[in-house]
Amino acid sequence: MEFVRTPSKRFENLPGFDFKENYVQFQDMQMHYLDEGSGKVILALHGEPSWCFLYRKFIPELESYRFIAPDFFGFGKSDKPTQTKDYSYEFHLKTLTHFCEKLELKDITLVVQDWGGLLGLGLLGQHPDWFKRVVIMNTFLPIGKPLKLPFRIWQWFAKYHPSIPVSGIIKYASYTNLSKEVLSAYDAPFPNKKYKAGARIFPSLVPSKKNDPSVKYLKKAREVLTNWNKPALVLFSDKDKVLGGLEKFFYKLIPTANDQQKIIIKDAGHFLQEEKGEEIARYIDAFIKRELEV
Repeated sequence: MEFVRTPSKRFENLPGFDFKENYVQFQDMQMHYLDEGSGKVILALHGEPSWCFLYRKFIPELESYRFIAPDFFGFGKSDKPTQTKDYSYEFHLKTLTHFCEKLELKDITLVVQDWGGLLGLGLLGQHPDWFKRVVIMNTFLPIGKPLKLPFRIWQWFAKYHPSIPVSGIIKYASYTNLSKEVLSAYDAPFPNKKYKAGARIFPSLVPSKKNDPSVKYLKKAREVLTNWNKPALVLFSDKDKVLGGLEKFFYKLIPTANDQQKIIIKDAGHFLQEEKGEEIARYIDAFIKRELEV
């Protein structure tokens, strides 16, 4: 598998992001992750086309926990296969499983958003005993039904754009105006189009047919969450042009989600961690401490 590694100088002087680099080997590639603090484990997963930079505001608020946030292959400081054919749902799930096994993670509080939800909840479906509780933000669990036209257009745009404009996507999907420095940080992993194969193909991996290889994992995730008897917190934002309103799906799916306060993060778009990171982190802290139960 041919891959590239983003030069380290691309990540110098990023705003609010002065954390130690950590790496796990997978085959010949390096998977980067944040590993800050100690205590109960929080595993936070990013989506498309972001990276663990998205979670930087969580760390000071959750300093009494061990906060772990990996970059999927193709994103952030992780290595990037250069061919879109090398990416699949099963590839990402396999590498995420390897990551958790390598770090020997147990009693995990899982925090997911966007593609972090499709993969993280897929992982939970395969290994529910690894997880103590789950926090679900702005994501969904498709099982092969035809996708709506706006999403199909997004798939086409990402796949065929000459050089997918990463920071432009972050900006478009945000409610508030993000600074030039922050937007540049989302572009940092991608010096040129050779580095963007993962970002280009991620939307196309969302299943639109029932025989898609990912469907069995996503159906299993739904099945496990339907019978979930551990704590679950659903935190969606109110200004998401992509997945707004899907919190209702998770409240209906997961019985224990209704044991917590029903919270909507106000004045935030799709990447709510970027716009309301400190607020969300405080809710997660309260959730773990069982202070949000109704």
